[in-house]
Amino acid sequence: MTTKRLGIGFIGSGFITRFHIASFIAVRDADIRGIWSPNTGRAAEAAALANARGVGEAKAFPSIEAMVKDPSIHAIWICGPNHERVANMEAIVEALENGGALLGIACEKPLARNLAEAKKVRELVKRSGVLDGYLENQVFQPAVTKGKALLWSRGASASGRPYLARSAEEHSGPHARWFWQGELQGGGVLNDMMCHSIEVARYLLTEPGKPRESLEAKKVSAQIACLKWQRPAYVEKLKAAYGSDVDYSTKPSEDFARAIVEYEDENGEPLIVEATTSWSYVGAGLRLSLELLGPEYSMKVNTLDTELSLFFSRDSRQESGEDLVEKQNAELGLMPVVTDEGASYGYVDENRHMVQSFLKNLRPEETFDDGVAVTELLMAAYKSAEIDAAVELEGASLDEFVPAVARGVWNPRARKR
Repeated sequence: MTTKRLGIGFIGSGFITRFHIASFIAVRDADIRGIWSPNTGRAAEAAALANARGVGEAKAFPSIEAMVKDPSIHAIWICGPNHERVANMEAIVEALENGGALLGIACEKPLARNLAEAKKVRELVKRSGVLDGYLENQVFQPAVTKGKALLWSRGASASGRPYLARSAEEHSGPHARWFWQGELQGGGVLNDMMCHSIEVARYLLTEPGKPRESLEAKKVSAQIACLKWQRPAYVEKLKAAYGSDVDYSTKPSEDFARAIVEYEDENGEPLIVEATTSWSYVGAGLRLSLELLGPEYSMKVNTLDTELSLFFSRDSRQESGEDLVEKQNAELGLMPVVTDEGASYGYVDENRHMVQSFLKNLRPEETFDDGVAVTELLMAAYKSAEIDAAVELEGASLDEFVPAVARGVWNPRARKR
């Protein structure tokens, strides 16, 4: 298959698909041609949004198979719920083996709910023979890529490689019901957001031009907790928003997680990643923060340190929304404004890279191999939190491990009674 423009079909029609759609305004060699979702109404709405944004003549498809086999579709972006990852990949591969043709498949983070599922997704894409891309937007943030390039070319060349990366992603909680359900999502905030934090920190510590595998993960120590959403008032708030099947009094997911990943580089030098994630953050909205430290230098990124801020007095009546920043928590006071979230958070450069890689028949910089590696670290973190001890990666048996949160049997408050 050869084409000068990439026709893209999306699996999923929710928040992240709409975020991608907005970012494609700045991607010049691709068109969004299709949306499939089990919710046909939302699929039609997402297709209409793509058309309204001028990023392609998109339509809703009746099935994954129909979308894969359509000659206008050259690549699939998997953006549906975590618990459907394997089934979505199986449907794509079956369609390819029955007459479909694609250049590439890109999958949103995390690659799957656990390591066994992540390896199954990777096995399926290898079976298909199609190029694979792992959609980890934070490694494509302009502030991150520019900061890394400058620190390695100036700081590391003068005084030695960086040795400590800190990363955090924090907001007040997810948009959709399934995110709050450990059995569907694969856990709580650790699985949902630490996949970002661990991978962007690993990226910063990796020497430019070298593969991620040049760093060897040795040990993971982690802690999880439900700090906010298991308090009675917030338990009731979740029930009111999502129904009685999201009951954090009996079946919570963690809303706070921290992990330390210890690495060694190819020279045996110790390196550390320190990651923190939270659904219990109270602030203007989503906050992504990073630091990279070396012998005589450092860098920092904070997405709420914006060029634009607005102030609304207590007498100003405002409607709630997310027009100032994702996961916006307030409409009054001094508010930072992220003017182009798709660009600032890395979605524009991520999608441009994936599109150009597929068009040139090149494997992207982030692949399903990276998704599997990240999932392994997440499972080690969950295991560490459960046994309250560090997990050595060498010899760790994680292929069949499913976190207690994902099995619906984690309830820290019940243990205290």
